[in-house]
Amino acid sequence: MSTSPSFPFTALVAQEQLQRALLLAAIDPAIGGVLIAGPRGTAKSTAARALAALLPGAPFVTLPLAASLEQLVGTLNLQDALQNGQVSLQPGLLARAHGGVLYVDEVNLLPDALVDALLDAAASGVNTVERDGISERHAARFVLVGTMNPEEGELRPQLLDRFGLALTLANPQDAATRSAIVRARLAFEANPEALLAAHHDALAQLGQRIEAARARLAQLAWSDAVLARAAELALAAGVDGLRADLVMLRAARALAALQARPQVLPEDVDAVADLALAHRRADAQPQAQAQSPQPAQQPPSQPPSQTAASQGGQASPTGDWGALPPRPAPMVRVVNTGGLAPKKA
Repeated sequence: MSTSPSFPFTALVAQEQLQRALLLAAIDPAIGGVLIAGPRGTAKSTAARALAALLPGAPFVTLPLAASLEQLVGTLNLQDALQNGQVSLQPGLLARAHGGVLYVDEVNLLPDALVDALLDAAASGVNTVERDGISERHAARFVLVGTMNPEEGELRPQLLDRFGLALTLANPQDAATRSAIVRARLAFEANPEALLAAHHDALAQLGQRIEAARARLAQLAWSDAVLARAAELALAAGVDGLRADLVMLRAARALAALQARPQVLPEDVDAVADLALAHRRADAQPQAQAQSPQPAQQPPSQPPSQTAASQGGQASPTGDWGALPPRPAPMVRVVNTGGLAPKKA
């Protein structure tokens, strides 16, 4: 079964930061994948497919927006259970993506359970299935590429933080860049084989560099200066936890391996810092934090009713918005006269 050719990775125009992020994640999938935000038509899916075509024998698997958790992680093989009475695993999309690229369009619209399973497998390289009487583990090492259009909704900060690298694309603002992008796209549509042939040598060399970088990765260590630089940048960004430090260190090591250098330098950390910190900074998600405002807590020593009464009957600004303070209501005593209720006519 023939597949349509993919746009050559080396032919992407004005996408150096995107190309770098994808290459680093391909060298070390433990980085945790790449989240690409941006409007329509900014080459998000084109770049993901081009990366898969660059890796020899790598599958390109797309997660449908309506996919279920069973389709993603796997489930009970009903045919084996009914015919042979055996409990076995029906592999899911995570198993199919092993060794390749798992592409998730509009990841911000997926249920949280699917995103959790995706990110767990992308970070660990292992998929654990415990359901329907099955308890199995299988390798699931892939490059996770998630895309989203911020106009269609944000990704929860807790899930956003678990993506290794992230960047936001924008429409080109100068005519020369737009013309170069359109020219390359038109050339590919007119004769994809000719464009692929023109980039054959560059693609082959880049593929060899990725393979060599993967083999070199385990030989590179982080010096104290590199560790200190990552910690310094993470503290300056005001990030929570240590995930940002780990991602920066892994990405810096992958960059050094890609450039065939014998050691990781603090400059490598600087080169990848924006990709690792842009979506983790303390001020990166002000809108997401403001989407679900929570009323401030009253001091435990003073109940809300006392606070309202102490302010002259006005509702406390720290209480439920729009709530009225309690007010005393007069009680009317009902006297039973012992008489019967009048009969209905």
